[in-house]
Amino acid sequence: MGKKRVVVTGASSGIGAATVRTFREHGWDVVGVARRADRLEALAQETGAAVFAADLTVQADVDALRDYLAASGPVNALVNNAGGAKGLDSVEAGSIDDWAWMYEINVLALKRVTTALLPLLRASIAAATDAAATGAAASADIVNITSTAGHTAYIGGGGYNAAKFAAHALTEVLRLELSGEPIRVIEIAPGMVQTDEFGLVRFGGDPEKAAAAYTNVVHPLVADDVAATILAAVELPAHVNLDLVVVKPVAQASTTLVARGPLLPRV
Repeated sequence: MGKKRVVVTGASSGIGAATVRTFREHGWDVVGVARRADRLEALAQETGAAVFAADLTVQADVDALRDYLAASGPVNALVNNAGGAKGLDSVEAGSIDDWAWMYEINVLALKRVTTALLPLLRASIAAATDAAATGAAASADIVNITSTAGHTAYIGGGGYNAAKFAAHALTEVLRLELSGEPIRVIEIAPGMVQTDEFGLVRFGGDPEKAAAAYTNVVHPLVADDVAATILAAVELPAHVNLDLVVVKPVAQASTTLVARGPLLPRV
C-alpha cells in the first residue's frame, strides 16, 4: 500500500513547518503548502518533503493545488493549519481590513481547501481498500488547527475570536456531515504557542510586543509540541477519533489566566 501522504497548509513557518518535519521523521510523504515559495524550497531541501506554493485565499490557487495532488499521488490526511491573527483592538475600534483578513485565512481558506481535497481523500480510501489483501476498509483524516481563542472569548480577541469560533463551528458541522464515512475530523486547539511569526503578525511586526506575551512564562508551548500532538492524533488506530484536543502549557490555566514565574507546589 506504500507510504501515506499528508498535506499540510501554512507550512512555511511555525506549527506548519514543524508538522512537515514531524511527519517526515515518522516516514510519511508530505506536501507542504504556503504562499512563500522560498521558505517552502528551503523546507523541501531540509526534509525531503514535496511543496506547493499557493495563496489559499485565491480559488484558482486552491484548484491548482487540487490538480497537482490528484496527479501526483494519494491524499490520506489533510492538516488545515494556515491561519493567523491581527491586532488586539476592541470590536468597536478594530480594523475591518484586519477582520476580513482573519476571516479569509482562518475560515474561508479552510473551507476552500477542505472542499477541494475531500474527493481526493475519498479516492485514497477507495484505492487503499481495494488494494488491501484483507478487504479491510481504509480511512482518512482531516485535522483542523483552531485555537483556544475559538472556545473562549477574551478582551482584545475581537476578530480572531470570531474567526476561530467560526473555524470550530465549521469543524463540528463537517464531522456531522461526514458521519458514516471512514474520515476522522480532528480539531487541535492550541493555547499559548511561542513561534517566530504569529506574534509579529498580530502586533504589526513589533518584536517587543510579540515577546511580551511570553515574559516569565515557564515553558510556553513551541511549534514542535503541537506538531507532535497532530501526529499522535493521526497515528491512533483508525477507529479512534479525537474530536477536540485543547493543548496548552502547564503555566496556562485558561485563555486569560497565565502563571508568570516559577511553577512551585503550594506549601
